[in-house]
Amino acid sequence: MTGRPEPPVLPPVLRAPLALIAALATLTVVVLGVLYAGHSQSGRVDRWVVQPTADSVRPPWRRVALATDFLGEPAGSAILIVVAVTVCLSLRRPRAAVLVVAGVGVTVVTGTLLKSLVGRTIHGADNLSYPSGHTAFFTALALAVALLATGGLGLTRAAGTSLVLGAALVAGAAMGWSQVALSAHYPTDVLGGWCTALVVVPATAWLIDRVADVGRRERR
Repeated sequence: MTGRPEPPVLPPVLRAPLALIAALATLTVVVLGVLYAGHSQSGRVDRWVVQPTADSVRPPWRRVALATDFLGEPAGSAILIVVAVTVCLSLRRPRAAVLVVAGVGVTVVTGTLLKSLVGRTIHGADNLSYPSGHTAFFTALALAVALLATGGLGLTRAAGTSLVLGAALVAGAAMGWSQVALSAHYPTDVLGGWCTALVVVPATAWLIDRVADVGRRERR
């Protein structure tokens, strides 16, 4: 093969900072999970952020919240994933396309498992809430896209870390706001979902790179 090898989806300059961030995020997910395991009401931190109500926002902001929430629903998330994968393939970055699908998928599965394990509920025993799956999904997708941009632009460690964290923060804040505003999640559920993505996506990217590099060496 004479073609240039595809760059890693986890740029080497970001491995150390994202590993540290993932470690802190893991600690946050675990601590919040232990604190709110089996709970069915907002905690002190949640009430400090916002007093829970059944109607936290009114038109036109409620429509904005509903539109944002739709992006985390099956139909909306499928559209976003298809668009992101199409962009990755058009840029000839199949590894990045794999990260979009695998990173988002593993994040959602991890969040679902954590919900069953923690057992925190909202609006009834059937509505498991911790961590927020919508927030985890949206943050994971933003992370995958930001990692693609960082590698493609060849950014430095500082610039790349700022871009990746900035994208994660904007995505997590937007989706998290909609979930709290619609009274679908507690604020700490949102934080847990955000941190879940910060743990899973970099780890998935690293694993994809390892598998791809091993496969390339074996084909030589």
